[in-house]
Amino acid sequence: MKKIYDKNESNFALIWIGIYVVLVSFADNFSGKIGTAKIVTAPVCIALTLIIYLWINKNELKEKYGLCSFKGSAKKYLYFIPLVLLSSTNVWWGLKLNLTVVESVLYVISMLCVGFLEEVIFRGFLFKALCKDNIKLAIIISSVTFGLGHIVNLLNGRDIPETLMQICYAVAIGFVFTIIFYKGKSLWPCIIAHGVVNSLSAFANTDAAPAWHGIAGSIFLCVVSLAYAAYLILATKNEKE
Repeated sequence: MKKIYDKNESNFALIWIGIYVVLVSFADNFSGKIGTAKIVTAPVCIALTLIIYLWINKNELKEKYGLCSFKGSAKKYLYFIPLVLLSSTNVWWGLKLNLTVVESVLYVISMLCVGFLEEVIFRGFLFKALCKDNIKLAIIISSVTFGLGHIVNLLNGRDIPETLMQICYAVAIGFVFTIIFYKGKSLWPCIIAHGVVNSLSAFANTDAAPAWHGIAGSIFLCVVSLAYAAYLILATKNEKE
């Protein structure tokens, strides 16, 4: 793994994107066939999380990939309140236990790991590899690639309109997460927010949501993400990168 990394960091990132997408997609499909949500996905995600974390730690790359303390001012970052707003959309209409207790636990574990994996792979590996040449292009590619990665949800039974909306707001969220990492040098705020928003989807009371909730929620996520990113760019423009 280190030889591939040393030879070409961009290829290393793409390989990990492929590994992650394929393994998690297969794990979700197997879980569905078994009849227990995330029964295969949870251990796969845990294994991938441990492999990546231990590899980063072994090669002393925690600082490079943001697995370190936040470097910016929490006040200047509005105490990350916009991230809390982004994380809340799944519970706007109340909470509901959509899965069994065991499935809910497996789902939360899976989603917390997914938050870690996707942030490290897209915001860490890919973004850091690309920003050596062109930082603006790196931000765009990292954000768009992250959003397009959600197209795999079509394989897991999601309908096309829902997936397209998810891709749109995932690009916007990916953009603000990239800015936070680039400016604050830490991925932990992004990892935590990402894991929480995914985990809460298991408890969303969609039955109580009005018909316009999906579109309104997607617009809200895009607007808050882009507005927060714009604010951070302006608020930190005089800081050393």
